[in-house]
Amino acid sequence: MAYQPEDLDKIDAALLSGVKKVTFADGRSTEFHSLDELRRLRADVKAELGASAAQVNPRVRTVVGRIRHR
Repeated sequence: MAYQPEDLDKIDAALLSGVKKVTFADGRSTEFHSLDELRRLRADVKAELGASAAQVNPRVRTVVGRIRHR
């Protein structure tokens, strides 16, 4: 399943308020057994969003040389 950035925001809000039920951007609703389980999902979602962002927008920077003016 592909997560959206809004899903990460909803997970963060649930963790801050201590709620164990999250309704995702696609309308699915899930109730977690513990906040630790929710934290693990947060780490997975964050990793997936980071990986997809790296594939979509790779940034390559090359420095050839520097010129100093006096």
